Amino acid sequence: MNDELELCVERLRKVRETVPADVKLVAVSKFHPAEFIEVAYSEGQRVFGESHEQELSAKAKSLPKDIEWHFIGHLQSNKVKYLAPYISMIEAVDSLKLLKEINKQAAKYERTIDVLLELHIAEEETKYGFTPDACRQLLAEGQWRELQNVHISGLMMMASNVDDKNQIRREMLTAADFFDEIKEKYFASDARFCERSWGMSNDYLTAIECRSTMVRVGTAIFGHRVY
Repeated sequence: MNDELELCVERLRKVRETVPADVKLVAVSKFHPAEFIEVAYSEGQRVFGESHEQELSAKAKSLPKDIEWHFIGHLQSNKVKYLAPYISMIEAVDSLKLLKEINKQAAKYERTIDVLLELHIAEEETKYGFTPDACRQLLAEGQWRELQNVHISGLMMMASNVDDKNQIRREMLTAADFFDEIKEKYFASDARFCERSWGMSNDYLTAIECRSTMVRVGTAIFGHRVY
């Protein structure tokens, strides 16, 4: 094993020591070669996050079939058909149109695909996602209830890319409180609506304190990306 792969294993072990058993670690492997995923897999890691359809499809074909692939980037509707046969979770659903397309493509394979609704809470224009009010409107209008091949499993958000930990904490707690609100109103009887996906390499420890159930960690495991 070369030095970079050995470093990857060391970093994965260190991250795992800091992630509680009830929090899912998504190892963000985008822009990293398949051999990095293979060494993480050999350490028992099974959940990996990718954000480019072509890269993900190539990896999915060549890597073990029990990997749980999460699509974590902004997803265009016309790309869903390529992911539908095998994707485990689409983490960043930001429109009813996308939700309907995932349902349509999943139905073709007689699958149900888990999704997270993406919240836009961060004070940055570049972030995608529903504002809390837009998310409330989507849920109130109820079209999502008719979609039999897609399952809303929780929420996802990205905190602002700032050094101010108080701001990051504030945004994550806002998302956690919003989760409680819609859980009670729309998903009280659905045990599978349980995921709160926030926290990345630079803020995942704060995210865990802010009731995240799923953290997306890339650089802290795999090092800087190879574009």
